[in-house]
Amino acid sequence: MPKWLAISPPTSIQAIGNSMQETATSTELVRLDLWLWAARFFKTRALAKAAIENGKVEIGGQRAKPARQVRIGDALRIVRGDEAFQVDVLALSGKRGPAVAAATLYREDEASRLQREQQRAHRAAERGGYRAPAHKPDKRARRLIQALGDIDSL
Repeated sequence: MPKWLAISPPTSIQAIGNSMQETATSTELVRLDLWLWAARFFKTRALAKAAIENGKVEIGGQRAKPARQVRIGDALRIVRGDEAFQVDVLALSGKRGPAVAAATLYREDEASRLQREQQRAHRAAERGGYRAPAHKPDKRARRLIQALGDIDSL
């Protein structure tokens, strides 16, 4: 009888599933694009992948690829539009859940959060002084605008 037949098979399919589940949890890793999507930094995995490929996401100060495995304790820098996040990975998840659950996957640095809030307030202040005109300028107003434009060239 060959040696491989001498090994007794597991007693049930459930036992096989349990043993596979135990090994998966001991070495649990998640792709970077999947984690960013699950943590709700991006609306779709495709957007997360595009951001990673364009260098908007760094792990430990280095550019990463979408398939890079995220580990608990990794330091990520994520740039999304005008906002930059400095986060530490606290938990791993491959499933997208509610925002409350997604917020438990990471911890944002206090300095990063304060900087984002200051930038947001600065952008709000910049748009606060401008008021769009209620209607198109008439002939007289257009002539005044053109006259003011000539003053700048002097």
